[in-house]
Amino acid sequence: MKKVLSLSLSMILAASVVLAGCGNDNNSNSQGSGGNEGAAKTSAKIGMVTDVGGVNDKSFNQSAWEALEAVKTESGAEVKYLQSKSDSEYSTNLNEFVQNKYDLTWGIGFQLAEDMKKVAEQNPDAHLAIIDSVVDAPNVKSVTFAEEQGSYLVGVIAGKMTKTNKVGFVGGMDSPLIKRFEVGFREGVKAVNPEAKFVPTYTGNFDKPDQGKTAAATLYNDGVDIIFHAAGATGTGVFNEGLSRKKSGQDVWVIGVDKDQSIEFGDEITLTSMIKKVDEAVKKVSLEVVNGTFKGGVEELDLADNGVGVAETSSANVPEDVLKLVDEYKEKIISGEIVVPKE
Repeated sequence: MKKVLSLSLSMILAASVVLAGCGNDNNSNSQGSGGNEGAAKTSAKIGMVTDVGGVNDKSFNQSAWEALEAVKTESGAEVKYLQSKSDSEYSTNLNEFVQNKYDLTWGIGFQLAEDMKKVAEQNPDAHLAIIDSVVDAPNVKSVTFAEEQGSYLVGVIAGKMTKTNKVGFVGGMDSPLIKRFEVGFREGVKAVNPEAKFVPTYTGNFDKPDQGKTAAATLYNDGVDIIFHAAGATGTGVFNEGLSRKKSGQDVWVIGVDKDQSIEFGDEITLTSMIKKVDEAVKKVSLEVVNGTFKGGVEELDLADNGVGVAETSSANVPEDVLKLVDEYKEKIISGEIVVPKE
């Protein structure tokens, strides 16, 4: 009888090993998917829909995707993105994740707000989240940033460091959101250099590097020596034009946006970058879904929350006394002594 019992236990253990081996074959590595390497800690599925700038925009879409890849590594969640080639694809892409029962569907960028509102209302049990816009629905988490505050600080840098006394701004789509970047930057320049001329321009697109290059060329030809862009992938063209001129001996600079763009374009041309911590926001909300604590609502991140700021690598090109001045203005904004306008 003991031999029979021993044999039965051995068979059960063997079967368990086989089943465990089968369970590890469920990893997915399809295009645009993070997959699940190793044993998953959670079965959560998180999808992300980009705006037309694309996942490799060197800006906030890329930051959001990098955050989801970090969530995958940390929690074992399955992550995937769908890249929108035009605004007509926003609704289709959002619905694809929702209909496939993803636990959270992200929309990256204010351009997705209208479609996300409709999808949220049609699918009240789905969890959705959006960056840079407020969608008034109980099942949507809206994350916004005080872009004007971070832009003010890089404006201080530009105002102190311009040699031609002319600084420029290249925006993508002329919208209330991008206007906050422009206005904050302008006010920061004015605070430290009221005599400097400020020249803004808009391309109307976030996915046209050639237009960014043309806009930058026009500004540089007009005597501007520092350009701050808030134009997504269009900003790549701003950097390319700046690099070309730098190599020909012109003393010009570009100020990056959303992430530390010196990592992509180098210290040779990147004076500083206005950081918007999209990655941390995306990771935080995504882990709330993984942990079962997700709630809809609105959350704005500002200087006090460390949600916006200036790149830590700024010391490569910005003098210590200017960075000290930036810190002084930062504290004044946090304390309320300075209220940066949004429009």
